[in-house]
Amino acid sequence: MKHILIFAGTTEGKELMEKIKHFPVEVFVSVATEYGKECLLKETEEERAPYAKHGEVQAGNLNIIAGRMKEVEMKNYIRRQEIDLVVDATHPFAREVTKNIKEACRETGVPYIRLLRKPVQKEEGLIYVSSIEEGVEFLEKTEGNILITTGSKELSAYTRLTDYRNRCYARVLSTQESVEESVRLGLEGDHLIAMQGPYSEEMNIATIHHVKASWLITKESGSAGGFDDKARAAAKTGTVLVVVERPKEEGSTFEEAVERIRACSLQ
Repeated sequence: MKHILIFAGTTEGKELMEKIKHFPVEVFVSVATEYGKECLLKETEEERAPYAKHGEVQAGNLNIIAGRMKEVEMKNYIRRQEIDLVVDATHPFAREVTKNIKEACRETGVPYIRLLRKPVQKEEGLIYVSSIEEGVEFLEKTEGNILITTGSKELSAYTRLTDYRNRCYARVLSTQESVEESVRLGLEGDHLIAMQGPYSEEMNIATIHHVKASWLITKESGSAGGFDDKARAAAKTGTVLVVVERPKEEGSTFEEAVERIRACSLQ
């Protein structure tokens, strides 16, 4: 039986896991956090095994492991589990992780698939920037409250904004790591919103009204990442949407990735 390793960090990763779990393959899914692992387990109807090995949880032919891996740890895991094919379904903006996965596959000689998120069509009336840093430069020239939805890892960039402690409101995941980073940077109390998505259009509208946001900055994450709901909420509330464009990269569509895995399972 072939062994498939999925580095999951997106909705597409969950969907791929569900799509192939009944293929004649052993599926190993790597996620960054314990919270992510629990979210994946909720997605599967398979009964989880009453034990874990090497930090993994088993459910049917799924083996889910939590914890961020460095490149050397990826290589060791690929070799230890005798992986036949790796699928990179991490977030479009997780460039360093993708780089490490590619290098680990290159050094172990295991085929690599980059699962791409469906592209977003540019819309009129939105502000597009190439990076969070460029977005900060733009926002420095503006006035009004800012709702930040680009994640906790890049929050430090916003500290360069004049009066950022008063202007900025950060919405981050409800994990200890995210909350601690936000508080460390001075975004706490009413200026910190910790919750788990996906966020509906109505929830986005309520949040915008709550913080009295004039600006909402987000990553170009596509429909699966909640981009459409944010865009509609911004339009309905008169909030200007600042969009950090996703990096350009090559890879496979969801359907192509499924077919590659199917072909691998038949070899």
